[in-house]
Amino acid sequence: MSGRKIRLFVLMSVAVVASALTVAPAQAQLKVPDQPRQETLIKTTLLTFNDANVTGNYLVLHAKAAKPFRDQFTPARIKEIFKEFAEKHIDFDIIAAKTPLLTQKPKIDEEGRLIFLGYFDTTPSHVYYELHYVVSEGEWKPIKINVNVKAPDKG
Repeated sequence: MSGRKIRLFVLMSVAVVASALTVAPAQAQLKVPDQPRQETLIKTTLLTFNDANVTGNYLVLHAKAAKPFRDQFTPARIKEIFKEFAEKHIDFDIIAAKTPLLTQKPKIDEEGRLIFLGYFDTTPSHVYYELHYVVSEGEWKPIKINVNVKAPDKG
């Protein structure tokens, strides 16, 4: 990580969830994507989130989110929620070269949300994530983003 990128041992966690969920498609139709698609979803979401925090421009993150998320949160509101990441110059673009490690098997919950829990093995801090997706406009799009940059969990 470069000098501008903060070396974090501090807990940073922010979650954004759109509560106005649309009716989920029939669960029987929904399938957990294969591993390459999982990695693409996770990295795309987190790198878009990171770019928004680094540049201060949340329009792309907003545009790539699920419609219920976009309906509930404006780009300005998302910027306000994640301001601590920007203020502390947190930049974890190193994850582009890493493989996401899952701490739980991906699943589709009873509301039709695809859920990923895991982290990236970065140093000195790990990038932990909890990401929820719903089918929106015909594809999986994020409805919840929870990111934690902190010292590795023990155990």
